[in-house]
Amino acid sequence: MGLCWSSSPSKSPSTTTTTPASTGNISSGPFKSTTTGTSRSTISNFSGFSAASGEDAYPEGQILPNPNLRIFSLAELRASTRNFKSENVLGEGGFGKVFKGWLEEKGPGSHSSTGTVIAVKKLNSESFQGFEEWQCEVNFLGRISHPNLVKLLGYCLEGDDLLLVYEYMQKGSLENHLFRKGSVVQPLSWEIRLKIAIGAAKGLAFLHASEKQVIYRDFKASNILLDASYNAKLSDFGLAKLGPSASQSHITTRVMGTQGYAAPEYVATGHLYVKSDNYGFGVVLAEILTGLRAVDPLRPTGQQNLTDWIKPHLSERRKLRRIMDPRLEGKYPFKSAFRVAQLALKCLEPEQKNRPSMKEVVESLELVLAANEKPLERRTARDSPSVGHQQSHYRREHLTSFQPRQTVARAH
Repeated sequence: MGLCWSSSPSKSPSTTTTTPASTGNISSGPFKSTTTGTSRSTISNFSGFSAASGEDAYPEGQILPNPNLRIFSLAELRASTRNFKSENVLGEGGFGKVFKGWLEEKGPGSHSSTGTVIAVKKLNSESFQGFEEWQCEVNFLGRISHPNLVKLLGYCLEGDDLLLVYEYMQKGSLENHLFRKGSVVQPLSWEIRLKIAIGAAKGLAFLHASEKQVIYRDFKASNILLDASYNAKLSDFGLAKLGPSASQSHITTRVMGTQGYAAPEYVATGHLYVKSDNYGFGVVLAEILTGLRAVDPLRPTGQQNLTDWIKPHLSERRKLRRIMDPRLEGKYPFKSAFRVAQLALKCLEPEQKNRPSMKEVVESLELVLAANEKPLERRTARDSPSVGHQQSHYRREHLTSFQPRQTVARAH
């Protein structure tokens, strides 16, 4: 996390050296806090948004002028998570651990109680940015409402304890479903993959459509969470930035994000455009098609960076068949898959100005969905030797992709 609410671009050195960190994140240099004398007893009412602008673009969402959140006590959240018991950990990120909790609600004069499952993010005492991250998440997500953004329910601030309370997302992250194996995580069907892509695209489009455009800056599979019906919601706005003013094309900021997803112009120069997000979306589309991670050092040389490797495959039908996720078992309409591959290529354009807007991305994906194409009957390995070759080629690669990672993806 590290959301900055300054509407003016921060200055960065003219030469930026980006070195992949051991966590898989990239950063151009050490962070230095510029906050002095910050009061820990208040929540900022600063609003950089126009509430009407977001509603006009997407009527199902809105941006409030001030945070509208419940204030929880530490005792409440201790009780809900069974004193932050390790068995209740959902995930862990740079901010700290996320716990599953149960919030009991007892009506006045009633002997029976009902409850709500929640996700509680607890600040790690050694977290680098700490209070700034926590406060910015409150100020941002506390004001925004959209079906494809995770809902922040409230917060807790008691002494050194900083916590955030979110809606619970039953199906976890897209990352878990694409890359992890086992009986608990079932492979996603083509229909569900398309549904997730559309939902995530709508979330980004909503952020980009606000008057003060919001650049998400860390779009990746682990930040796309899924509810019980596989509706996608974007989470973790810690790296988000307000977009450039009308007279500017970009903002300049310290390079941060996740290796493999960050746009090339941003990594090279620190220049962050609204359409830098769209590059990350293209990477996730490639992951949805192939079932392979954006970056995997265990893959053969030349294939470790997914987008560099598969770009030529996305533009040719014959090559696309070879890289489609074998866990789909051929049960997908190839015409639709090819259209999605073409859209991914457009999002991955080296020049940001050549990438489609997220509104255009949503429209393109909805056209694919509306076509309602049915998958062709799957051919057997005897009928099509190339299918058997594809499966044998990927079996080894997929196994190596599921080795333990050094970090645990953030989750709610």
